[in-house]
Amino acid sequence: MTTLWQSLLIALRALRVNKMRALLTMLGIIIGIAAVIAMVAIGAGASKMISDQISSIGSNLLLVLPGSTTSGGLRTGAGGTPTLTYDDARAIKAECPSVAEVAPTVRGTAQIVFGNQNWSTIVMGVTPEILSVRDWPVVAGRNISQSDVDGATKNCLIGQTVADNLFGDADPIGKIIRIKKIPFTVIGLLGKKGQSPQGTDQDDVIFVPLRAAQRKLFGSQFPNTISAMMIQAKSAEDLKKAEEEVTALLDQRHRIGPSRERDFSVRNLSEILAVSEQSSKVMSILLGAVASISLVVGGIGIMNIMLVSVTERTREIGIRMAIGAKQRDILLQFLTEAVLLTTVGGIIGMG
Repeated sequence: MTTLWQSLLIALRALRVNKMRALLTMLGIIIGIAAVIAMVAIGAGASKMISDQISSIGSNLLLVLPGSTTSGGLRTGAGGTPTLTYDDARAIKAECPSVAEVAPTVRGTAQIVFGNQNWSTIVMGVTPEILSVRDWPVVAGRNISQSDVDGATKNCLIGQTVADNLFGDADPIGKIIRIKKIPFTVIGLLGKKGQSPQGTDQDDVIFVPLRAAQRKLFGSQFPNTISAMMIQAKSAEDLKKAEEEVTALLDQRHRIGPSRERDFSVRNLSEILAVSEQSSKVMSILLGAVASISLVVGGIGIMNIMLVSVTERTREIGIRMAIGAKQRDILLQFLTEAVLLTTVGGIIGMG
């Protein structure tokens, strides 16, 4: 213990004599430690952001999109051709035991006008189930009801971004806005959702009854069809089973045989989340590895300075050995200096 304490005092005196050299040596460790921590934090933050954005869509969800993946020899992607109907959604709810809720939607863009204010936004035709499937609260007013859907009433729910741009701080409930020049009454204000995984603003949206969207707003685009449906399984354990049940039922309803390609696609959002999280973890590892290079360079810098220090202090080493110091005492002295430099640099880098 006495030898270690003496080595520490000698190391401190040596570092005080060469303050600038010690500072520059520590700088490599400081930058290396700070870079590793920053890169790992960035990777973890990105992973959490992706997870939160996908989770904001809802839990235990399947997304069913219409359209064949190929058309005329060309791959068009799901959603290219409207092939799903409202009856498909109702059949899934009635006949698939692993399914808890089904929310069919139609989607389009429209210019919204209130007084002298106007705003271009996404307008979605929905059923009441959309809020429970998306875990999306109404913070003022009420939800769209099934009678609103059946009667194609001109009522709507608006997102926070739409409310801010059209009404500012005023209460929007009961106000009449024009969607494609058609008057709709605001009956509810949606809670804040934030960004989607694609980076779009989820609060920049208006919900109208599904039938109203089909008949009054997007009739030429979706006369009797829907643009997508979101399906919520009863539990995470039932998600795969629900996917199989939905696929089998739609195959039957659309008369999809072994030789015919499906005119719809079913996507498991939990699998998308898992893939995104795995990609984010790989990116975090890569960022950490790149940052670690600077830490290695800092370590090499300390090795180099210690080598120079030994060369410069040959006379001191000789005198100490002449008065009885052993080789391990000399080694302990320089190791103590190196550890002290590394420890101080690491603490500063973490700070």
